[in-house]
Amino acid sequence: MEKLRDEVRKKDLMLRSGYEEQFSFSPAEDTLLFSAEPGDYLIREGETPFYLYYLVSGRAKLYVTMSNGRQSLIDFFTAPCFIGEMELIDPEHEPLAVQAIDRCLCLALPIPTYRKRLLKDPLFLRKLCLVLSQKNFRNITSYTQNQSFPLLNRLAVFILLTENQGIYREKHTLTADHLGVSYRHLLYTLAELTKKGILERIQEGYAVRDPEALGALARVIRPDL
Repeated sequence: MEKLRDEVRKKDLMLRSGYEEQFSFSPAEDTLLFSAEPGDYLIREGETPFYLYYLVSGRAKLYVTMSNGRQSLIDFFTAPCFIGEMELIDPEHEPLAVQAIDRCLCLALPIPTYRKRLLKDPLFLRKLCLVLSQKNFRNITSYTQNQSFPLLNRLAVFILLTENQGIYREKHTLTADHLGVSYRHLLYTLAELTKKGILERIQEGYAVRDPEALGALARVIRPDL
């Protein structure tokens, strides 16, 4: 994560993202602008974040490391949304890892300075309730999709959510766990997409060679993709 000292850009992002509309007061004076490159951590697992982030561009993923060392992917974040709100509400909450998928820009407020004020702000709390309900609905929907649609379509959605500049590079174990399938079934389906010319196996992972075909498979489940 890198702090950007660009007041003009910060003000433009605040305006275009509706940032100040999330609060009943103006936090502009203490708001900072950060950038994160692909793979950078916005929040490290087990480390309480200092800032409440408002993602204004880019995508990130939320995951947890299990006691056996395996990682489990929980959710995806797309702009605009808050990141770190659980740690704001509950200081005892064990922070999970949030990692950038592609380049992210975040507006940030220091939690120690603003916690009391934010937790007494009815507008912010109302917005936060909507955010949390949407995340809950997304998780329920994801579980339902895993029970209802073929892996080919679900994998297409997953690839579009996690690819960066046309390259899909997630670990097979993490993908299989998230989609609720066996490692072998996942490899078979990746091979099927490769055979169709939609993907190409490369050293870094898989290159998306036919994004339109991949999108058509994904939109069976997610029309917004």
